[in-house]
Amino acid sequence: MEQTPIVNGVFRHDNNTSTGTSSVLQMFSLRGKTAVVTGAASGIGLSVAQGLAEAGANVALWYNSNNKAIEEAQNIEKRYGVRCQAYQVNTKESQAVEEALRKCVHDFNGRLDIFVANAGIPWTKGPMVDAPVDHYLNVVQTDLDGTFYCAKAAAAHWRRQKEEQTDLFGNPLERFTYGSFVATASMSGHIVNTPQLQAAYNAAKAGVIHLCKSLAVEWVRFARANTVSPGYIATEISSFVPEETKTIWKGKIPMGREGLPQELKGAFLYLASDASSYTTGADIIVDGGYTLP
Repeated sequence: MEQTPIVNGVFRHDNNTSTGTSSVLQMFSLRGKTAVVTGAASGIGLSVAQGLAEAGANVALWYNSNNKAIEEAQNIEKRYGVRCQAYQVNTKESQAVEEALRKCVHDFNGRLDIFVANAGIPWTKGPMVDAPVDHYLNVVQTDLDGTFYCAKAAAAHWRRQKEEQTDLFGNPLERFTYGSFVATASMSGHIVNTPQLQAAYNAAKAGVIHLCKSLAVEWVRFARANTVSPGYIATEISSFVPEETKTIWKGKIPMGREGLPQELKGAFLYLASDASSYTTGADIIVDGGYTLP
């Protein structure tokens, strides 16, 4: 029976242990580990998947409707010499998430090390008072509920792996310390964006940040939970935004520009790897300084 991390209102000692290595390159290496990245057909998700593969991880690309992920998985395999496969999954459905993850773990050597919950959609309907409720539900269910479902499914595998120290097939696990859950939040979880209005998106991303802080405590004996909060990143998700609005954004960013998806790789790799073995419940803001003034 799994022990709870809190007894009589205080934390147990040694809920977590060090990985035991002092080599920085070994800490960042993901060789032989399995990662799942959602929303991985393009943009941030694809860049993160490429970064994890470059560090040695075998990667499952989850996508909803953009079947470009199938081709991208083949490209990753050829370029980095790792296993990579695409899976179509609707992360708004909890049962679909559980079934897909079970299949991924079975397909990828019976183990799970890293889960990056990146799938998300923007708010595009302006003031909430005039917006359709269906749009609200789609944004919140995708951005927040989907993250919760992914976290729940991943945690079940990590708890078993930590307790039994075996893969799904009963073989001893090599180089497994703790699971790493990394969710893509947003600087919008910290501030209220202008000039565009996007109350539901802001609330959902704030929820993602606090969800992962809460999970960091609940999971401390078998997994870590952290978030990355990007600022304005030049991807397809913001292609609907007029150039006039983007010009206003740039005037609010100390660096004076949007970020590129590849500029997020380092933050995600740090949180995915053993380099962050003493980091949990953290949120890394990567926004060119937007939230500073």
